Amino acid sequence: MVRTVNDAYLDLRNDLRMAGVEGFQIEARELICYALDIPREKFYDKRGELVFEHGEQKIERVLKQRLSGTPVQYITGQWEFYGLTLDVSRDTLIPRADTELLAEVAIKALEDRSRGRLLDLCCGTGCVGIAVLKNVSDGVTGVFADKSSAAMHVARKNIMRHFLSARAYTVNVDALLPAPENIGRFNFIVCNPPYVRTGDIPTLDREVRQEPLAALDGGEDGLDFYRAIPENFKPVLAPNATLAFEVGMGQAFAVMDILGKCGYTDIKSYNDLRGVERVVTGTYKEF
Repeated sequence: MVRTVNDAYLDLRNDLRMAGVEGFQIEARELICYALDIPREKFYDKRGELVFEHGEQKIERVLKQRLSGTPVQYITGQWEFYGLTLDVSRDTLIPRADTELLAEVAIKALEDRSRGRLLDLCCGTGCVGIAVLKNVSDGVTGVFADKSSAAMHVARKNIMRHFLSARAYTVNVDALLPAPENIGRFNFIVCNPPYVRTGDIPTLDREVRQEPLAALDGGEDGLDFYRAIPENFKPVLAPNATLAFEVGMGQAFAVMDILGKCGYTDIKSYNDLRGVERVVTGTYKEF
């Protein structure tokens, strides 16, 4: 029996719901659009069209992948962050709504500047830095840094996808080592570093464990990067520059303490929509 796109969507949505997928409604739409090559914004216009054999086979394949535990983002190769569609690969963390707060904090800090420089450290897909650059003056430029060359490839694709090549470039940087002197100075650094405790990684959800281990593992107590970066990147901070971290649940106080001991002032934390302290910032003033 030939189904309509809407029938296929409803059936897929029910399959995901029965399998316990939390975001089954959104994921079903994303997977149907991917399987049938329908632009997301055209989904509701296409619901009455028929799905033929090739489309049914593709739907069956993506459903099998999803039920085996593959995150929907790795199946479709893209995801939305701060209203922007971004390329995603198995070499990068999946952009998450919680991380949008990090972008918002940077946007508010930079929105009145006509010029400035932003560093997106441990950038992965580049989601945070790209969201910031798209929402501030064209005079603000960005550097996207990550240890992973594969992640850098994805970040470059996203920079080009959003027409930011004239304002941004990528560089391989190990955030646990001293900052390269040749990258210049920055008015704002955003960083979503690995912050999962090494011992907690086996307990993560099956889908999360498919993300790159190097982008998850923050060391024995999850704080390795928070200890290293505030000292390592002081030389590339412009006067009165701000360093902003995403932090894991329960880590805000420890990270604020680290920043204070490293000489940062005006240290603040910001809650996400669930009330979790998700972002910590500190300003560094040269003496």
